[in-house]
Amino acid sequence: MDPVNLKKLNESRLARRAAVLMTDLDDGRDRLVVEGETVIGPLGAEIGQRLLSGKSGLVDLEGRSFFLNVHLPPPRIVVIGAVHISQALCPMAEIAGYDITVIDPRTAFATPERFSGVDLVADWPEDALKERPLDRYCAMVAVTHDPKIDDFPLVAALKADCFYVGALGSRKTHAKRVERLKEQGLSEEQIARISAPVGLDIGAATPAEIAVSVLAEVIQSFRRRSLGVAVSEAA
Repeated sequence: MDPVNLKKLNESRLARRAAVLMTDLDDGRDRLVVEGETVIGPLGAEIGQRLLSGKSGLVDLEGRSFFLNVHLPPPRIVVIGAVHISQALCPMAEIAGYDITVIDPRTAFATPERFSGVDLVADWPEDALKERPLDRYCAMVAVTHDPKIDDFPLVAALKADCFYVGALGSRKTHAKRVERLKEQGLSEEQIARISAPVGLDIGAATPAEIAVSVLAEVIQSFRRRSLGVAVSEAA
C-alpha cells in the first residue's frame, strides 16, 4: 500500500470515518476513497454499494479488475436507560455485530448484576457523551421516559447526524417532546428524524419484543443510511 494512503486510512479509522481502498490489480496502484469525497466514473456506484454493505471484494469494470477493501467504523448503539428493554437489546445487538453502550445515571438500575459484561455507564448522558462523542456510525435509543435524562442525548444525536435516533413513548408523549426540542432550537426537519414510538411496528408488547423491533429498525437504518460520500457514474 502507498504510505500516503496508509497514513490517510489510519487517520480515517481514528476519526471513525468510512473508507474504501481501491487497488488496480493490473498495475498494483491503489487509491483511498474516504467519506465526503466525490468519486467520478463507473466505480462511483460500486463504491457506494460497498459502503452500504460493508463487504470487500473484486469488481471488473471496463476491462480492468479492482479489489475494493472496505473499512467501516464499528457501528455502535447507545442506549439511554438501563431498563428491561435494554437488558434484552444488549445480547441481541452483540449477536448482530453492534457495539452497545448503556447509559443511565440511576444507579439503582445501572448495576453490573443487571448488565453483566455490558459497557455500562452509570452517569448523566451530558458527562458520558463528553468522553465518547456520538458520530454518524452511532444509533441513539432513548428509553427512560424521563425528559431530564432523554432529551440531552436526543439533541446530541441529531446534531451529530447519528444514523438512527429513536425514543420510547406514546404519540402524546412524543408531541410534548417535540415542543421541548423546538424550544432548544431544533428544526422540524431535525426532529422528524426521531423514530417515535421507537422500533418497527411489529405489534411488540413485551420488553424483549420491543428490543427486537428496535434492533430491526436500527439495522434497516444502517443499511439504508446516507453514504456521506458523493458518488457519480458520470465520467
